[in-house]
Amino acid sequence: MITVIRIGHRPFRDKRITTHVALVSRAFGADRILVDEKDETLESTVNRVTENFGGNFSIKTGINWKKEFKDFNGVKVNLSMYGINVDDRIGAIRESVKGKDVIILVGAEKVPIDAYNIADYNIAIANQPHSEVSALAIFLDRFYEGKELEKKYEGKMNVIPMDNGKMVKFIPDEQQCMKLLYGEKADERIIEHVTTVYKLAMAIGKYAGANMELIRAGALLHDIGRTKTNGIGHAVAGADILREKNIDEAIVRIVEKHTGAGILPDEAKKLGLPDRNYIQETLEEKIVAQADNLVSGKKIVTLSDTVNSYHLKGLDEPAERIKKLHMELSSICGKDLDIIGKEVIMEMN
Repeated sequence: MITVIRIGHRPFRDKRITTHVALVSRAFGADRILVDEKDETLESTVNRVTENFGGNFSIKTGINWKKEFKDFNGVKVNLSMYGINVDDRIGAIRESVKGKDVIILVGAEKVPIDAYNIADYNIAIANQPHSEVSALAIFLDRFYEGKELEKKYEGKMNVIPMDNGKMVKFIPDEQQCMKLLYGEKADERIIEHVTTVYKLAMAIGKYAGANMELIRAGALLHDIGRTKTNGIGHAVAGADILREKNIDEAIVRIVEKHTGAGILPDEAKKLGLPDRNYIQETLEEKIVAQADNLVSGKKIVTLSDTVNSYHLKGLDEPAERIKKLHMELSSICGKDLDIIGKEVIMEMN
């Protein structure tokens, strides 16, 4: 674990620069930041970034910096223009931290001499006046040898790399999903159905240890395409709607693949669907699809009910795939989905 400790913070003067220290800490691979002065606004800002853009980064303000730094059980680094050049010590630091945690101190105003005496390493990013933000970024980049930039984050908002322009795709929360549905003029029949699928999918997701944000948005939005068509192409229509609205691709794929237990390529061709992949692959795609299979209208039904309905329509192979999907998810959950469905019915009543 890498901790950054920020000292000398003055809430009414250093709010912006300390925020940047925190954001650099998070983006360049640190796990948390400690700040000496209590600043709830700073905490809220940093926590909101982590919530929106992902990761497990944490912040705590109002700490006793000298006690935290001195008592830290690991390698202590003080970044200062008066230290030894980073390139002359980074190899030794990497060796010394094997199996240990690291704490990195960065100051705002003049750093007390105690910090220099407590530190295991006093490191300089050039022996010239400079920004603590750039010093921290360069140190972390040297420490990780650039690999921190390869770290993937899964948050509500995800920046899409582009040569030109800018694009952020997001995972909508429950309120935003409902706004999207009503914005597309979803009627009460659709709203009642997706709400029931959502409740069942969330229950299954908890047992399965799935990504609940993806389950929530995927379940609520899976039938948004029915505002355009009630045919077999409604999943494709829904995916197209969401892509136009810059919804995260993980959600789009849940919507696009939610029909039955997936549609095979030859089946898709016969149905006149676009040449896309309609087979569920991720756990979240499978959960939303099966939750939808187990909801008729606004009523939760059993696997037997669903399979019999498919057989009556002559859809024997899709029925068998639904049974296999049911068994797979029940095994992951450690409980039959029909039993989970009964639990949800009891909660709804």
